[in-house]
Amino acid sequence: MKLSRLISTALCCCLSLSSIAAEQEIDRVAVIVDNSVVLESDIEDIVKRVKRNAAAAGQTLPSDTALRTQATERLILTNLQLQMAQRMGLQISDAQLDDTIRNIAQGENLSLEAFRQQVITEEGDYQRFRERVREEMITGEVVRANVQRRVYISPQEVESVMKLMDEQGASNEQYNLGQILIAIPNQASNDDITEAKSRADKVLQLLREGSDFKRIAIASSSGSNALEGGDLGWMNINEMPTLFSEAIRGRKKTDIIGPLRSGAGFHILTIFDIRGENVAEINEVKSRHILIKPSIILSEDRARTMLTDFVSKLRSGEADFAQLAKQHSEDPGSKLNGGELGWSEPDVFVPAFRDTLNRLQVNEISEPFRTEHGWHIAQVIDKRTVDATADKKRQQVYRMIFNRRFNEESTNFLRELRSDAHIEVRSEG
Repeated sequence: MKLSRLISTALCCCLSLSSIAAEQEIDRVAVIVDNSVVLESDIEDIVKRVKRNAAAAGQTLPSDTALRTQATERLILTNLQLQMAQRMGLQISDAQLDDTIRNIAQGENLSLEAFRQQVITEEGDYQRFRERVREEMITGEVVRANVQRRVYISPQEVESVMKLMDEQGASNEQYNLGQILIAIPNQASNDDITEAKSRADKVLQLLREGSDFKRIAIASSSGSNALEGGDLGWMNINEMPTLFSEAIRGRKKTDIIGPLRSGAGFHILTIFDIRGENVAEINEVKSRHILIKPSIILSEDRARTMLTDFVSKLRSGEADFAQLAKQHSEDPGSKLNGGELGWSEPDVFVPAFRDTLNRLQVNEISEPFRTEHGWHIAQVIDKRTVDATADKKRQQVYRMIFNRRFNEESTNFLRELRSDAHIEVRSEG
C-alpha cells in the first residue's frame, strides 16, 4: 500500500511538472529587448485583440505572420519606453489610472461598473485591460517628456502662420488620414532606398487595384499606427507634417497619395474622411495647484502623504490653499501666486492634470495625483465659456504648429530609441 501511494504521488508530481513545463513552453521568451523581454503570450494577446476588433468592424486582415510581426514591433517599442520610464522614475498610481478609466467610461456614456462589464464581455480580463491602460499612460508620458524639449516655436513663427492662413482663407477643415510607411534604415545605402521605393510602388499598385488600405497598412506599414490600419486620427492641415499638408491640398476623400519621401522612408497616404470644425466657444477653467517633487531625500510615498495631509486640512478648514502653496509648492511659476494657474483650457496641461481638472467641480479639491512633474493636488476655482477671440486663435495656431512638430519629433525619438537598442528575436512563432 505504501509503495502504491508513493507511485501515485510520484505520478502526480510528474503530471504537475509536465503541466508547468507546458505552461512555460507556451509563455516562452520571444524577444530580448535590452534588459527585458517580450513574451509569446503578449504577442498572442495583441494578435487576438486585433482580430477581435477587426471582426467587430467587419474588416479583413492580412496573414497571422504579418499580424505577429506588427504586434512584436509594437511590444518592442513599448518595452523600450517602459524601461526608460523606470530609469526616469516615472510611475502611474492606481488613483491616476482610476481617473483615466473613469474618463474613458464617461466618454462612452457608461457608468464605471457598466464599462467594466463591457470590458469583461469583450476582452475577458478587466485587470489586464487596466494594466494595458497604465502602460499606454506611461509610454505617453515618456514620449511627452523626451519630445517636448525638442520643440521650440517662436512668436514670429505663430504670427507668420496666422498671416498665411488669413491670406489663403484657410478653413477649419480636419482630415482623418491613413498612412502606410515603408521605412528605410538609418544611414540607408542606395540599395536600401531602391528596395524600399520598389516595395512602396508595389503597395501603391495594390491600393490602386482596389485593395483595402487598412489591411495593407497592417500587413506592410512600419508606422506606429500600423495595427490601427494606419489611422493617424483627425488633424487640421496645419497640424500635419509639412510633407503631408502640401500633398493633400486639393485632394478629396479616398484619394491615394504618394509615395512621399522623408527621412523615415516612403509614405503612402489616404484621406479616410473630411469634416468641418467650427469652434465658436472655448471652455476654460481657473485653477490652482500644489506640486511636491519626489527626490533622493523625499520619497514618492512621503510626497503623496504630505499632500494627503494638506487635503485633509483644506477640507476641514484648518489650512488655506494659497498659504500652503506659497510655503510648500515646488512650481516656481505659480507658488508665489498661491498656486494659481489663471484661466486656461484644460488641454494645455499634461493628460493626468487635464483629466483631473475636467473631473473636478468648482471649489472641489482633488486627491493627490502623479504627473511627470511630481505629485499634485489641484482645485478648480471657477469655470467659464468664452468666445474664440484673436488671442484664442493665436493659441490654436501655436497648438497646431506644436502638434505638427511634436508628431514629427515623436517619430524621430522612437526611431532613435529602437535603433540604439539591443534586440534579439528568439522565436518566430
